[in-house]
Amino acid sequence: MIKRTKASFNKCILHKVGNKFNSTKNAFSEQPIDFDEVSYDLMLGYLLRPFGSVVESYRFNHHSNINLNEINSYASQLFADESNFVEISKHIVTHLFEQSNSAQIKTGDVLVCLFNDIQYDEMYVNAVGIFKIENKSEFFQTYLENGSYDIITQRGIPTKKVDKGVLILNTADTEGNIVLSVDNNSYDTQYWTKHFLNVKYPDDANQHTKNYIELCREFSEEVLKTNFGPQEKSSFLAKTVDFFKENEVINVELFKDDVFEDDKHRDLFDDYKKGFETDRAVLIRNQFDVSEIVLKKQKQKIKTEIKLDTNIQIKLDVDAPDASAEYLERGYDDVKKMHYYKVFFNEEA
Repeated sequence: MIKRTKASFNKCILHKVGNKFNSTKNAFSEQPIDFDEVSYDLMLGYLLRPFGSVVESYRFNHHSNINLNEINSYASQLFADESNFVEISKHIVTHLFEQSNSAQIKTGDVLVCLFNDIQYDEMYVNAVGIFKIENKSEFFQTYLENGSYDIITQRGIPTKKVDKGVLILNTADTEGNIVLSVDNNSYDTQYWTKHFLNVKYPDDANQHTKNYIELCREFSEEVLKTNFGPQEKSSFLAKTVDFFKENEVINVELFKDDVFEDDKHRDLFDDYKKGFETDRAVLIRNQFDVSEIVLKKQKQKIKTEIKLDTNIQIKLDVDAPDASAEYLERGYDDVKKMHYYKVFFNEEA
């Protein structure tokens, strides 16, 4: 998550990237963009705005030597010496072009930028930004001719969101430079983060919190809901969120002791956790710090509605872990031959 209050452009250049599968070629600029004041302000906000809500960060990855990661290498060169900015920006676009390994990959405009004074974690840092604009939209342009106004249709870049973007910050931890990425057109999830950037999640509280909440959410959907019903699923998710809110450090064994009353459920969770780690290629640590920012974001993804085939939905509060067990009762009506839920309450809110 960044703040852009004092951020500014140092340099910015626009190239076009093709696709080797449909015979479209790259087209390169020879000079950085000379913005007027209005375009400068609009472009700066357009490029940096999406990163204001990005919580998780990445680190560069390579199977043998991190210095051989192309984007890491190009960013390091730019941080050390900006004099070759234009040529290095062309290399970046060429590397992006080489990742177009299917006709599905879209052509587009590529902006390579150098930023100053981006605020990250109470520090002001420089950054290399790479942005790919894949989608353009039509808009009306009015003009005056012979005393009357007329309209023409033009096609340009929408200013609402960046299709794909990355910020490589000139600050690092023990795992390397901080990398922030956005992808609003994730038609090929491997193309941008894995093939072009070749990044991985760091070993930090943000990622551990995200992994564990995702583990619990998928376990509740695929195991608890399937085998024991939606009420059991919702109760487990509410207990999970409550445990994370009440503990700054998560101990996995204490978590299981707290949320599972039945050893059978605990065993099912352990088995599912092993498969989750294998399928996702992640390691769920036995103890880790909670990231409150990630918890808040992941909590918004948790769905606790019970949807019935009679067009009725019961929404359970994920912040009330005991409400489902105390005030919601499930049964079967022998006369109607239907299941039912009985809800207890004092007053209607």
